[in-house]
Amino acid sequence: MKAAERGILSSYDSKRASTRAVIGVMSLVVAAMVLSMLYPIAVTFFNSLKSVPEVNSFPPKLLPRAWEWSNYREAWHYMKLPLFLKNTLLIFAGNLVVTVFALGGAAFALSKLSLPRRKLIFFFFLTTLFIPPSTYIVPNFVNLKDLGLMNSFFAFWLPAGASAFNLLLLKSFFDDINNEIFEASRIDGASDWYGFTRIALPLAVPIVSTLAIFLFSSAWNDWFWPSLVMHGDPHYPLSTAIYKKVIQATGLKLNVKFAILSMVALPPIVVFLIFQRFILRGLHLGGVKG
Repeated sequence: MKAAERGILSSYDSKRASTRAVIGVMSLVVAAMVLSMLYPIAVTFFNSLKSVPEVNSFPPKLLPRAWEWSNYREAWHYMKLPLFLKNTLLIFAGNLVVTVFALGGAAFALSKLSLPRRKLIFFFFLTTLFIPPSTYIVPNFVNLKDLGLMNSFFAFWLPAGASAFNLLLLKSFFDDINNEIFEASRIDGASDWYGFTRIALPLAVPIVSTLAIFLFSSAWNDWFWPSLVMHGDPHYPLSTAIYKKVIQATGLKLNVKFAILSMVALPPIVVFLIFQRFILRGLHLGGVKG
């Protein structure tokens, strides 16, 4: 019979009254945190199924008296959600390609190639992590404007190739790959590009999956930067369109607003629930080792 793995607490410790009290308090704190996170989502969903007088009623009630599913049909026809969703997915796809090949190639070079002063180069990238993101919004905007990339998806794809955090995760993962694999491929006549595309990238699927989830979340939720570099409905991603056409709208009914917000909030929740194991696994594999 296989022996059970020992947890943090032994069976003796778990029977002590003080230990049970601490566990009880921690459970209450966790439950309160979960409720505080789920309550806004529940309010948004149930308000999307209410009538306008019921949404504005006081004191408010969580559950609707009558379930108004027609609010979702009206919300779907209010704005061009498929167009904005397509723009968001294009931003995500471009960011992923740039991250895998540009940052992945840089991480592979810093990890497996004999570059002169590569530690100094890597230290330079790490120092950018200490710079507040708000400080380089204006320089990025000016550079993209001078390059003529306004109203272009390259305004998202180009900065994606300068993420020091993603570079750090990829390099830390490549550092754990045995160098003998690449030395054997070089003996067989393989180039460094072959080692990167045919050996390193297939092994890096876990960390790439984690980065894909992060990039999807960023592309889905970011509205401020797209509102600066994009102008007009044909170029807006979903979050910017929601901010400009729903959050700032004055003539839109509240229940329809909540219906739109519910539809927009559902996909990232589903993506996280399905791929959450890749997040923890990827961060573990790509973590910095001491």
